[in-house]
Amino acid sequence: MWFAKLAALVVSLALLGPACSPSGTSAPTSSNSAVRDDAPSPAAPAPAAKPPSEAPAVVLSPPGHPEARVTVEVARTPRQVQRGLMYRQVMPADHGMLFLMGQERIQSFWMRNTLIPLDMIFIGKDMSVAGVVAEAEPMTDTSRRVDKPSLYVLEVNGGWAAEHHVEAGTPVRFLNLGE
Repeated sequence: MWFAKLAALVVSLALLGPACSPSGTSAPTSSNSAVRDDAPSPAAPAPAAKPPSEAPAVVLSPPGHPEARVTVEVARTPRQVQRGLMYRQVMPADHGMLFLMGQERIQSFWMRNTLIPLDMIFIGKDMSVAGVVAEAEPMTDTSRRVDKPSLYVLEVNGGWAAEHHVEAGTPVRFLNLGE
């Protein structure tokens, strides 16, 4: 009995893949290896919150509209990029995740194990929005991308980009990203 449960767990873990897949690949490669320990981790103490003025943030400045600020978690490592926002049941308004992709190219993301709809804002090295994928459907392996190269991807709650008039060409700046 315990062997059957263990075998089922191993198969389940083997089927789990990355939350997002850089450059349109869906199969693991040496630069995009699947995260096998991506199941929700036990509750850990939350890191001490920084004052809003010191927290990492992305500021988008749509012409003719007020600036919009997003407090972000930063995904810097391949493992952080792969895990992304998987298993999050809720994300506060005006919060998101900024993916530092390391190389400007056509980026492609999926929503495997992502529980909430997201807008994906692709940002070029010129610090302007390359394009937006709006309201990405949760829990799907559909590849989502824009047809312009990007170096960064900002994920926010679904509908956020339209609400704040963010579209291709919107200027972007980063605050307090550190390293």
